[in-house]
Amino acid sequence: MIKSILVANRGEIACRVFRTAQAMGIATVAVYSEADAEAPHVRMADTAVLIGPAPARESYLVGETIIEAALAAGADAIHPGYGFLSENAQFAEAAAAAGLTWIGPPPAAIRAMGLKDAAKALMAAAGVPVTPGYLGEDQSPQRLQSEADAIGYPVLIKAVAGGGGKGMRKVERGEDFAAALTACQREAAASFGDDRVLLETYVARPRHIEVQVFGDAHGNVVHLYERDCSLQRRHQKVIEEAPAPGMSEAARAAVTSAAVKAAQAVGYIGAGTVEFIADASEGLKPDRIWFMEMNTRLQVEHPVTEAVTGLDLVEWQIRVASGEPLPLRQQEIALHGHAIEARLYAENPSGGFLPSIGTLEHFRLPEDLVRVDAGVEEGGEVSPFYDPMIAKLIAHAPTREGASDLLAQGCSEVEVWPVKTNAGFLARCLDHPDFIAGEVDTGFIEARLEALAPAPPPSAHALASAAMAAVLDEEDRAPEPWTHLTGFRLNAPPAGAIKLYLDGQALDAPLAIDDLPGDVLLTDAGEIVVFDAGEAFVLTTRPPAKDAAHGGGGDGAIRAPMPGKVVAVAVCVGDKVARGQPLLTLEAMKMEHALTAPFDGEVESLAVSVGDQVSEGAVLARLTAG
Repeated sequence: MIKSILVANRGEIACRVFRTAQAMGIATVAVYSEADAEAPHVRMADTAVLIGPAPARESYLVGETIIEAALAAGADAIHPGYGFLSENAQFAEAAAAAGLTWIGPPPAAIRAMGLKDAAKALMAAAGVPVTPGYLGEDQSPQRLQSEADAIGYPVLIKAVAGGGGKGMRKVERGEDFAAALTACQREAAASFGDDRVLLETYVARPRHIEVQVFGDAHGNVVHLYERDCSLQRRHQKVIEEAPAPGMSEAARAAVTSAAVKAAQAVGYIGAGTVEFIADASEGLKPDRIWFMEMNTRLQVEHPVTEAVTGLDLVEWQIRVASGEPLPLRQQEIALHGHAIEARLYAENPSGGFLPSIGTLEHFRLPEDLVRVDAGVEEGGEVSPFYDPMIAKLIAHAPTREGASDLLAQGCSEVEVWPVKTNAGFLARCLDHPDFIAGEVDTGFIEARLEALAPAPPPSAHALASAAMAAVLDEEDRAPEPWTHLTGFRLNAPPAGAIKLYLDGQALDAPLAIDDLPGDVLLTDAGEIVVFDAGEAFVLTTRPPAKDAAHGGGGDGAIRAPMPGKVVAVAVCVGDKVARGQPLLTLEAMKMEHALTAPFDGEVESLAVSVGDQVSEGAVLARLTAG
């Protein structure tokens, strides 16, 4: 049995692996970058080793340094987590060559499934149904355009080495193909060091169904049923559940047997996920589900499988890597109830889902209500260097409706400040009538974005709490209290409200003397932060200054909405631009963000070029109207 494990990762997944390892009596070793010196996973481990500066390419992606850290700390195994080097066959081989046990699949299986085109060809040969498309070696723009035209639009461009939504574009029209291909190749090269792509027919109403599989070194392969990961935004999963809603026994038998066949075809050992795309236009049909790819690692959403099977997948990984057979046979693995997971991201849904960074001055998660897997804590930093996911919330109940209600309540109780999160957005997704009815597909969020993304106004209770907090704070600070009251009557109960301002808009906040404020923060800047339905509303008692700075480039200044790296500049000084036209592209937290012209005009100046690192608020370009 393994005695000491180094987790070649950070954050939530490192903490997750450490919990199981420590419960099994196995020593733990953390690695960390300079940005993560105070991170929870560092303190949780028995030993921690600094491996480099903040950028991942100088720390978490340097395999040689991680292996040296494992040997120096006396570890005898490496768990790669997910992301970073988890699907890097060369790293797996190097670990084994150094005498370390690799808690993952054989390098040959990683390679076989690592390139989408080769994996699809392999699966087709093994009798696994695959999505129609183009998998050819000819990567010339002319050939790709020709193949896309032949497939028919809309068509999907996907990075051959891709994953996590990176290097993927849907193209609606032939005239848009060239620009989408260039963007896809650039993103693929930056994320995977490989700009090759494949093409797939675009399924009109796709659902993302995946199957958890496990293999051991004794030739056994089992499945742990399916998950539905259809609720996505920009091809990245947001909400996952198990089992898949509307899954018939016939469709389940087809997809799980295909997944087992796929794992057997590559001699798979350990935890893996076989991903399928299903055409849900007429429900889930056994003959309308096709292989997409295989993730040769533990998935972010593995907790929903743990919840419905009652199994610890990390423990299974460790036991299989130690040479043990699978703990259970297929007939011994059963489904129990329903589980749903929501990914809590540091991002602003009302502001185009831009990443949010900074200190978590206030951080409260509903750990008594749902399972919480978090990699941050109050007082910690959300940095621009890594993925914006800060926690996962998982609910389990006898029914799908019960799990959805429980998770929606949990998301509504999230309190984070001043970093913005998508908690309220998640609650609104879970509460949407179509989600409750199981009417989900990968276009669910995009089709309802205008209703789901903006935060609704704060509730009457939230405003009353803010009003009371303002009055009590005013009493503490002002020589003449109650200065913001309207409708105040001497020798009688107050019958009015106070004026508060939210985003510059005046609101009458009801004053309820008997209702002491709860879930309210008072900032040093005199702001009142009230938490309501997963949102953090910032109110003030004074109207905004008339000369407040213009936002969104209304003054012609194009500012960086977050720290990041300039990866593309689409215009030159003197160019005429139209409102909404892309100007520059920033990369931050592993995602690209296009900055567009706020009005018709001309590019007056450019302050950056490709490769520049910029800080939040920096002026990148200026436009003049006209």
